[in-house]
Amino acid sequence: MSRVEVVVPTWNGLVHLRQCLPALMAQEGVAFAVVVVDNGSSDGTADFLRQHFPGVQVLRFAHNMGFAAANNAAMRKGNTELVVTLNNDTLPQRGWLASLVAAADAYPEYGAFASKMCFWQQPHVVNSAGIQVDRAGLAWDRLCGAPAEEASAEAEVFGASAGAALYRRRMLDDIGLFDERFFAYLEDVDLAWRAQWAGWRARYVPEAEVLHAYSGTSKEGSVFKLHHLGRNKMWLLAKNFPRPALLRYLPAILFYDLAGMPLTVVGARTAAPLTGRSEALKHMSKVLGERKQHESLRRISPAQMLDRLDPVPNPLTVLRRQQRLKEITRATTATG
Repeated sequence: MSRVEVVVPTWNGLVHLRQCLPALMAQEGVAFAVVVVDNGSSDGTADFLRQHFPGVQVLRFAHNMGFAAANNAAMRKGNTELVVTLNNDTLPQRGWLASLVAAADAYPEYGAFASKMCFWQQPHVVNSAGIQVDRAGLAWDRLCGAPAEEASAEAEVFGASAGAALYRRRMLDDIGLFDERFFAYLEDVDLAWRAQWAGWRARYVPEAEVLHAYSGTSKEGSVFKLHHLGRNKMWLLAKNFPRPALLRYLPAILFYDLAGMPLTVVGARTAAPLTGRSEALKHMSKVLGERKQHESLRRISPAQMLDRLDPVPNPLTVLRRQQRLKEITRATTATG
């Protein structure tokens, strides 16, 4: 029986699956099962899987249930010790899965393990080396935009990007699965935050390398992505930010949340960031009510949680981070 289950959610992602699945099935050094969750694809995904990967378990939904719900469905049906989530727009490199499992065995007290994700069309540039979160409520991909050689050392991180992450089922049984209301985006940050509150730790594994076609499913700057990011960020902070420190850091939170919004709205020619926040407020009372339930699982103090968050960043640092990602995205689009 396999110790490891790899879950690959997909929605009209056949062009990605044609490259992702062969690379995944070629992984060596560890026994594993694969579950593809088809979120109502209409691009021939079902026929492709039937013809070329008959041994892969497939869960099918009639319509798009979202990234969070797709992963959860597979996790609930499985019972393996280790669960790996993998985007369909990734290309796992040789030894990727075995490196994650080896790290999980070496650090039994850790609950999540992050891969070294590099941009598909710029493989020498880091996309993510784990998730970081700061006291202004900003979450970002650690070392995004840095040369790949700068991400060669193991490190403790706040969490793992669910695009290529290993989770210990014992941790998931303890804190719960992805919040399905998020649908897509920041659900992995929410899971990381809940894990931190419960005393779990996360580790970055540089030997576990994947290439990632960034925003291959939902394009960067799309109405869909801007709406969900705006909504989910408010829910994320409402659920997880240390309550005693909220008043102290609220000015920084509001500054960073509001400062870039006019440029985004004008630049993208959409009110999606505003509609997302409006939807978040509409359901905020329920989110705050559920916060009390999550607080019963907390094993560290608010002060200890604050120590796990990065300091409030310099605005220029955030601006450079955003600009670097835009430049990489433009370059990727130009060569795609």
